[in-house]
Amino acid sequence: MTKIKICGIVRPVDAYAVNLCRPDYAGFVFAENRRRTVSSDHAEMLRDIISCDVKAVGVFQNNEPEYILKLCERGIIDLIQLHGDEDERYIHYLRLHTSLPIIKAVQAKDTETVLRAQELSSDYLLIDTYDEKTNGGTGKSFDYSVLPKLTKPFFIAGGLNSSNINKALGVGAYGVDVSSGVETNGFKDTEKIAEIIKMIRSE
Repeated sequence: MTKIKICGIVRPVDAYAVNLCRPDYAGFVFAENRRRTVSSDHAEMLRDIISCDVKAVGVFQNNEPEYILKLCERGIIDLIQLHGDEDERYIHYLRLHTSLPIIKAVQAKDTETVLRAQELSSDYLLIDTYDEKTNGGTGKSFDYSVLPKLTKPFFIAGGLNSSNINKALGVGAYGVDVSSGVETNGFKDTEKIAEIIKMIRSE
């Protein structure tokens, strides 16, 4: 069954919505200067609310590795998601100091870009919409025809919501990453989270 990640958990009410709806993963954004960025202490408070059977994913973009490792040591996150220019050397350094799984995000600029990303030693890929001005988080979907046949498990991201989730489920992804598509006026909406999870799990 396709795994579900609800990303951009910010408020305690978002954490309670996660407990009610039970996605597989909840995402905390630690990348700087994003609308949903949270501090380590705030994320720890949210992690304490969220059920232990929902894995917490830390989303980073060119953060210092030591910052990531401190979050790992504190038990705030269960997976690491790299959304910036992190290369194989960066991933290897994390590997030396933590056993947590690593997701490497790649923008779907073209098929070759995605194939190159698969050569990295991350456990998973996350395929997101290409935008020359930002590393993902655009809230826009992309043309799935650029996706090659991948041997590494991958998540699909980029503007997913209840109106297009069925199309995303057809590409053979390990998981889907949803954020703005389950929001109303910029905040997580419990009814929208419940709706999209029900749609995914009924497939």
